[in-house]
Amino acid sequence: MADKDFYQTLGVDRGADAATLKSAYRKLAKELHPDRNPDNADAERQFKEINQAYDILKDDDKRAAYDRYGHEAFEGGAGGPGGGQGGGGFDFSGGGFADIFDEMFGMGGRGGGGRRQASTRGSDLRYNLDVNLEDAFAGKQTRVRVNASAACDSCHGSGAAGGADPVGCPSCQGAGKVRARQGFFTVERTCPTCHGAGRVVDNPCGVCSGAGRMDKEKTLSVNVPAGIEDGTRIRVAGEGEAGLRGGPPGDLYIFVTIRPHRFFRRDGADIQCRVPIPMTTASLGGSIEVPTIDGARARVNIPTGTQTGQQFRLRSKGMSVLRANARGDMYVQAQIETPVDLTKDQRDLLKQFEDAGGGSTKHSPESEGFFTKVKEFWDDLKD
Repeated sequence: MADKDFYQTLGVDRGADAATLKSAYRKLAKELHPDRNPDNADAERQFKEINQAYDILKDDDKRAAYDRYGHEAFEGGAGGPGGGQGGGGFDFSGGGFADIFDEMFGMGGRGGGGRRQASTRGSDLRYNLDVNLEDAFAGKQTRVRVNASAACDSCHGSGAAGGADPVGCPSCQGAGKVRARQGFFTVERTCPTCHGAGRVVDNPCGVCSGAGRMDKEKTLSVNVPAGIEDGTRIRVAGEGEAGLRGGPPGDLYIFVTIRPHRFFRRDGADIQCRVPIPMTTASLGGSIEVPTIDGARARVNIPTGTQTGQQFRLRSKGMSVLRANARGDMYVQAQIETPVDLTKDQRDLLKQFEDAGGGSTKHSPESEGFFTKVKEFWDDLKD
């Protein structure tokens, strides 16, 4: 610790009051601040010295100890600038340095009343919206009912009777924090009166009890665009919870879920549709009518010998593409249906078909190929 007298360092008399000390410190700190004296080691040293001096003299207990014992009162102690402050003497949480730093860099006074606000932004809301596939294809304008807080009509959201503005907190003078001294230490905590806001409502609104908002149900019109996909999130700005005491509202987020369809399965912009086809139609060929997502009908030609799983593509019969004047395709997948509940005559006809070679390789190539591979598999196991 430097041996130079702290009063001399600040250029004040021993009987100087707190205002005189603070004024002298502000003046010297402005002149000697490192940002104003780059690469000036002497100015940096003096700047440390005035911070050490002011850190002691601004505190009544530390000043009394210094006046009685001098520098020896703090040598090796946790309360001195050479002990608890890591030897540098900078107290960034103390009043002196914070004041001068704020003043030099335009951050306002230490009280922080100019920066703090009693208002708080409202919370965002989530709404789950179920739509069917037809609405996702065509788009729709729908209405949703949301339970959320809204600005109080009586105080217009200020929380104060008659819509008056909040006033500075008397407990913390607008700082949002209060300090309590414990020996050489000062403990800072959030102001219990204003809860850190820095301002309080002097005369609370009788309708909303000073909150500035009340629970209400509102109905909103929401546009579901054509081509929207499952899981899409729609943001409706400013339709969330109202802010506290005039603060800005939050946003409403609508999460879209598309319900499963009884016929169609969506695959991006395309649509899949499994269609059962009679065995005779698949064998002899023919045509079928299938529904499309826009409510129309489409005719599909079924060639002779169609097999289960075979797909037929219908161009531009799929889903709308989001934000584009285009549509995907529709794929009709054949599901060949085996006849049931046959009459005796029908069974006899099928037996005649089988006896005439209906089950040969020529007529059932996939079946024949499969069982040929099975026989080879069993033969390999015997070797």
